[in-house]
Amino acid sequence: MIKHIVMWKLKDFAEGSDRAANAAKMKNKLEACAALVPGTLKFEVALAQPGLEATYDIVLYSEFDSKESLDAYAEHPTHAAVKPFIGAVRESRQCMDYEV
Repeated sequence: MIKHIVMWKLKDFAEGSDRAANAAKMKNKLEACAALVPGTLKFEVALAQPGLEATYDIVLYSEFDSKESLDAYAEHPTHAAVKPFIGAVRESRQCMDYEV
């Protein structure tokens, strides 16, 4: 099994919207990718919660049954279509994939 974790810090303002609006839009776009490929075992998208310490605005936690499933997700056209928006609104990104 492969765990795929990505965190994004968003710009204060981008694409005509503030950070909160872009975070909500990004969450919706990512959640639409939850069942794109066979082998997706878990797929969670969460926003930083007010009052809790957070250094990033959005996190994606996902699990795939194999590297091939993760690769299929990464290359899927629906996922690829989300990338330009994320690239435009993000300030920084951290990603880690690991096998368990």
